[in-house]
Amino acid sequence: MYVSARSDYAVRAMLAIAADGNNDLVKAASLAATQDIPLSFLQGILLDLRRAGLLHSHRGVEGGYALSRPAADITIGDVLRAVSGSLTTVRGLPADYATYHGVATGLRDVWLAVHSAIEDVVDQTSLADLLATPRSVAR
Repeated sequence: MYVSARSDYAVRAMLAIAADGNNDLVKAASLAATQDIPLSFLQGILLDLRRAGLLHSHRGVEGGYALSRPAADITIGDVLRAVSGSLTTVRGLPADYATYHGVATGLRDVWLAVHSAIEDVVDQTSLADLLATPRSVAR
């Protein structure tokens, strides 16, 4: 699994929005400043998160972004898929598209097992889990 800057920024932005527990709208400029994310890059990420149904946005002077559902109901996997698509890739394609012949035939099963292990971690870790207590996710 490769964690791109886009994926890292998306998770950090979602955590910052979730940490604002009083449900006020969070402005993109504020997120960019507090999380040290380039604003123009962040705006594209926020658009993807909104399109995926993870955020609500409101325009105008009093506008901003808020979670579309409780932080406990949004997993890190949800965020990663919203901005990156597949969690794992093999030669640029989702792991389940990998095909091999001959002695390498079993390699597809390895990549699928890696994908499954990653899913187990990111799909069982919600934004609320990360905000509750700093922890190590080592298994």
